[in-house]
Amino acid sequence: MKIAVASNDGVSISRHFGRSKWFIVFDIQNETIGNETLRANNETAHAKGECEGHHDHEHGHHEHGHHDIAIALADCTAVLCGGMGWRAADALRRAGTEPFVIDHQIIANQLLPRQAVEQYIGGQLKLASDFCRSH
Repeated sequence: MKIAVASNDGVSISRHFGRSKWFIVFDIQNETIGNETLRANNETAHAKGECEGHHDHEHGHHEHGHHDIAIALADCTAVLCGGMGWRAADALRRAGTEPFVIDHQIIANQLLPRQAVEQYIGGQLKLASDFCRSH
């Protein structure tokens, strides 16, 4: 199985799935983390520059397509991040990938991606209350 973690720098967990520049993908076998690879996020509207000037996101004025990123991560069982809109979560689920938003307090305590994956595998990672409804 593979688990992806959204990251802006390839080292820490991103607080926003769609704005992430990278996804750190961990290969898991028998509940043990093996290889990790870094995948560039070239698929989301943010990555494509389609959201420039829309930092407060009036989402009715431009379309956030999530199909491409869902397909790009479809080989992953789950995607871990610090924040995600409900439309992105829905697209991931439809592609067979579990979206998992980590509680912000945990990320603020400098949880590293590998630690997050270890906790996820062990069923110990704390889920945030919900996905962002404004996205």
